[in-house]
Amino acid sequence: MESSPAAVRLAARDGRWEGSTAGHCPQHQQANLVILPAAEAAEFASFCSRNPKPCPVIEITPPGDPEPRLSAPGADLRTDVPGYRVYRRGAPVEKRPDIRELWRDDLVAFLLGCSFTFEHALAEAGVELRHVKRFTTVPMFVSSLRCVTAGRFAGPMVVTMRPIKSEQLPLVLQLSARYPHAHGSPVHVGDPALIGIRDLGRLDYGDAVDMEPDDVPVFWACGVTPQAIAKEAAAELMITHEPGRMFLTDLPREVAP
Repeated sequence: MESSPAAVRLAARDGRWEGSTAGHCPQHQQANLVILPAAEAAEFASFCSRNPKPCPVIEITPPGDPEPRLSAPGADLRTDVPGYRVYRRGAPVEKRPDIRELWRDDLVAFLLGCSFTFEHALAEAGVELRHVKRFTTVPMFVSSLRCVTAGRFAGPMVVTMRPIKSEQLPLVLQLSARYPHAHGSPVHVGDPALIGIRDLGRLDYGDAVDMEPDDVPVFWACGVTPQAIAKEAAAELMITHEPGRMFLTDLPREVAP
């Protein structure tokens, strides 16, 4: 797989890359994508402001402009993501390799930070990331943690889970906290039931990973949260990335936008 963000974006645009982007482009930020009509974008911007853990904003594009000029000049948000989901009135209606046919002059794109960004720092420190090692998508769960409501946007927080060896837990907490633009420190450590997750084998998005002896389940806020609240928000149109398949920005990993 290409190591530069531009090469990954081009591979997605050409249909040569449709898988998870975890583990790729270690020196750059990855981003979740949410696209909404301008009439609903202001409320969603307020939602992001009130919920910076699941929705740390990297960039918001002007209506009708598919180019993220601050984070990846020359890129095209209609084609440069490895997979898209489309929601209408809150219902998931289709998955698409690109959204050129759906683009409108009133659409506003939000790029939100992703925990794949700080995973590289964990890996460099010797922390095993099982989903990266196995080329699968990180496990994601709809938790019982509630987001702060902003207009029509309300609902539960989605979390990612990574098994962490207990002796590495202090290191993981310290490192991830350095990346508030990529969800930052965990929202929960330990018993999944305390945040409404009864079975780690029954996930809502992504792929399951095995828990090994001395593993501690660690949960981070996730940028898939807007997809979990789509039904309640019932926006006329919402377009998102396919979970685990992120937009690769040109922004350095260590620099907040």
